[in-house]
Amino acid sequence: MIDNDIIFQPLKFRNLVVKNRIFRSNLSGRFDNYDGSGTQVRLNWEERFARGGVGAILTSFVPIDIRGRILPYYATLDRDERIPFWRQVGDVVHRYDCKLILQLSHSGRQREVGGIENLDKSALSSVSRIDSTDKFPCETMTTDQIRETVHQFADGACRAKKAGLDGVELHASSGYLFTQFLSSALNDRQDQYGGSLENRTRFLLEVLRAIRKRVGDEFHVQVKISAIDQANAVYFWKKKGNTLEESIQVCRWIEEAGADAVHISTGSSFPHPLNPPGSFPVADGIRASGQKKPSAATRTSWKTLETHFQMLQPVFRYFWNHARPKQIEGINVPAAHEIKKHIKIPVICTGGFQTASYIRQVLRDGACDAVSIGRSLIANYDLVKIIEAGIDRPLKPCTYCNKCLANALESPLGCYEVSRYDGDHDRMVREIMSVFQPPAFSQPGSREGSGFDRRMIISRSSN
Repeated sequence: MIDNDIIFQPLKFRNLVVKNRIFRSNLSGRFDNYDGSGTQVRLNWEERFARGGVGAILTSFVPIDIRGRILPYYATLDRDERIPFWRQVGDVVHRYDCKLILQLSHSGRQREVGGIENLDKSALSSVSRIDSTDKFPCETMTTDQIRETVHQFADGACRAKKAGLDGVELHASSGYLFTQFLSSALNDRQDQYGGSLENRTRFLLEVLRAIRKRVGDEFHVQVKISAIDQANAVYFWKKKGNTLEESIQVCRWIEEAGADAVHISTGSSFPHPLNPPGSFPVADGIRASGQKKPSAATRTSWKTLETHFQMLQPVFRYFWNHARPKQIEGINVPAAHEIKKHIKIPVICTGGFQTASYIRQVLRDGACDAVSIGRSLIANYDLVKIIEAGIDRPLKPCTYCNKCLANALESPLGCYEVSRYDGDHDRMVREIMSVFQPPAFSQPGSREGSGFDRRMIISRSSN
């Protein structure tokens, strides 16, 4: 059955073959050191999903420059000294015939936490208009700064190649720097990087071409893009931003510039009611972690001014929930399908996937070539093994509560829906903390439980 299952058919890119059609989407916790150096915990984290059977892992945002990092405690690739660590991450993932594609990023004005290095530096952006949710001072990038950033992205791609990784992904979605140039709702520049869609896409295409010039045609390069901005999803009085039709044209240009694939998401910010879709979890998430009220870091994690003032939360929650979709699984499938009609390179689609029969249907219908999964793999990191065992959907699937996101700034990333642990809070904590094993100074060869047993999988799914 596996041989005939489209989920487990290899996906062939121009110069890369992935063993199946399920990718681990871009997620990680604050598992690394403050200075951007990596840790054993990151190795444990990525190995968990590679061991679980995904065909490829797409890392979470990896800054190409400290000034453009979204959060501290995330490993960077802003200097050559970082190459050995990422080579080690790649080696760990490759043990399981899994590919590692590193996501190159720049926050622009959308920082979660500025960091001490950036206290006296405004964020770089397409505009100097402060983001109404982040509130970090920002400045309009000059052409010289744009040119320097293009070189930094190309340098990052070269380092990823030297580290022996399988490719890179440009993070042109979710409101970060590329989106700040691409989106008509955000970019009001009057020069060659603003105005028309062609001008707004110029920065992204310059980065793509620079990377291709530096790494050659054989290294895999893909782009994650928000198919529809929906910048007014919560605030109805704001501009809508880019439409699907505009993103189709952008994807055509991306293909012409040498990209090997596009990765489809949605929304012009993060978090966004449609990215990740689900509950607005500030209050629920705090209760799940045992806190009585949101701390400063947790309020920052949801960024919006409304979450700082309890009396305004019901208003914001109303608008947030009003914009939420009724069906979460496959939320981006229609947009991905439409984009796929207009380009020849493979299309990867993200959006709440966790049901095998539905994933098969999406792939067979030609809506996309692969799916990427985030929260559902946090809930069941061996989801691919579960599907391989013939189970259509885990007995305890992801509930899309977003408590993992609500707790991510202060606590290790993991599933905080205690009902999935039969109400056992201690069991939940043990599972979340398991990413710290083995510890940094464990002896080589001391790992346990690295294999999977079919009976264990079926039993786990039936508990």
